[in-house]
Amino acid sequence: MPTTATPQPGTPVDPYRAYTFKLLINGVTNGHFTEVSGLEVTIRTLRYREAGNDHTRTVPGQADYTPVTLRYGLTSSRVLWDWVNAIAKGTVTRRNVSIVLLDPTGTTEVMRWNLINAWPTQWRGAHLNTLAQEIAVEALTLAYDGLDRE
Repeated sequence: MPTTATPQPGTPVDPYRAYTFKLLINGVTNGHFTEVSGLEVTIRTLRYREAGNDHTRTVPGQADYTPVTLRYGLTSSRVLWDWVNAIAKGTVTRRNVSIVLLDPTGTTEVMRWNLINAWPTQWRGAHLNTLAQEIAVEALTLAYDGLDRE
């Protein structure tokens, strides 16, 4: 991943686009993902009162990682379905998942979030409607143990 110079104060910086990304599962691109949502970490606060003091202090507690939902176009690939189905049958296989943000041309990686030890917690099939002219989109929700950003 290329290193970028830190912008100087007062220098305008273009934000990254939300529509140029890819998703890697165990280092392999799987499917054509249309949306990733829920990428979030919340750090709980713990409150305590010091002895002999009437002030309450807060300290950081445990980090909670919100499940991430992936939406993707339905294809003949069974990779994600087989992963969900194996877990439903009792064989839990955790995988490392990377959400890779690309530059506006969609060719160069500019940022990456790594979901560590992810596994599916929910699968939602495509909404089918004979009157619609949309792509069939499935959804997969992943829980994970940790989040890293590169």
